[in-house]
Amino acid sequence: MSHIVAGIDVHKKLLVVAVADASLDPLEFSSKRFGTGHQELAQLSEWLAGQGVQDVVMESTAQYWKPVWLALESNFRLHLAQAQSNRAPKGRKTDSRDTERLVRRFVANELILSFVPDSAQREIRMLARRRVQLVQDRVRLQAQMECLLEDCNIKLSSVITDLFGTSGRRILEAISKGSKDAASLAALGDRRLKCTVAQLTDALHAQPTANQRELIRMYLEELKLFDTHIETVTNLIAATLQPQQDAIQRLCQVPGIRVVAAQQIMAEIGPGAQVFASGRNLSSWAGLCPGVHESAGQNHSGRCAKGNKFLRSVLCQCAQAAVHTKNSWFQVKFQRLLPRLGYSKAIWAIARYMIELIWKILHDGVEYQERGAVTSPQAIKRRFQRLRRECRNLGYEIHLTPTGPTTP
Repeated sequence: MSHIVAGIDVHKKLLVVAVADASLDPLEFSSKRFGTGHQELAQLSEWLAGQGVQDVVMESTAQYWKPVWLALESNFRLHLAQAQSNRAPKGRKTDSRDTERLVRRFVANELILSFVPDSAQREIRMLARRRVQLVQDRVRLQAQMECLLEDCNIKLSSVITDLFGTSGRRILEAISKGSKDAASLAALGDRRLKCTVAQLTDALHAQPTANQRELIRMYLEELKLFDTHIETVTNLIAATLQPQQDAIQRLCQVPGIRVVAAQQIMAEIGPGAQVFASGRNLSSWAGLCPGVHESAGQNHSGRCAKGNKFLRSVLCQCAQAAVHTKNSWFQVKFQRLLPRLGYSKAIWAIARYMIELIWKILHDGVEYQERGAVTSPQAIKRRFQRLRRECRNLGYEIHLTPTGPTTP
């Protein structure tokens, strides 16, 4: 039975397409070239349908594969291959060879394929990643403002915690408008600031130039724009994820996960995580599993493979918060791992446990139950066996009798 497969080498203005019947050996290719405009993408879809193509595989070339995917996803089974897995030998690279190699390796199951969600999840992911980018730009703006204040000999960030807090903004706006008196500027600070009025006055004792004041004013305007955009995107995400409100609430029951983090996680893996067969599969896709670099029977590196950086980042943040939640299972587990692994690796391990738990919550529709402060009978039995083994190794034989009922 014939199985027609098409490979597409994607470029910004050019598409090189090769079609072959996977049931034949050797493969026989028919090739054609198309542009990337709307009309030529429609011609590509018609030509592939005329060839009887069932599966289409393409390389993930920057962002240029996305219009091709949108034009073909309603008519064919599409597969997105990582470009590194279709790399050509040095000195033997041409567009036609790349396309034929793409088909051969797809048929031989040698390509590393990427997960491309459906259109609804892609839209949510676009909004969630945009919010992450805006927050990063805001942090970068704050660092630039601190550098500018140091050039002005204004040590404001040394005495207040949040440079862009209410007090910091009032003082910076007054400086940008030409106020130079340190005492009057210090009076704009809130009485709840941890620094004294004298410390704040000393930090503001400087004379910025007109150009420096203009730059401060520009930074403040940019800050207001970032805050407005972050709020707008956050509202769009909340409205789009309204049908998944129950799943978000179940995720928020996990220590360390709040609404924004739950939205980011669902945007990356989907509301039900149905694409991933198990929690370990999801953990591997996220890049949280130990890597393997085996040679001569020895594993030379356990460094994790590259995964979804947006998901991995938010999980590490959630893990940091979870291990500081008192009497939680994550805190107990972290305290056990910390002496042996160190802080960074222990947080990484907690993030892996957390992603497997998230898969269970989303995939099976269950709720989180905290058992960190409760000792189960199985845990008591394992501890007794471990103590008896240690005593036996030292030459002692012990018999323990429970003095009361165990904690359920």
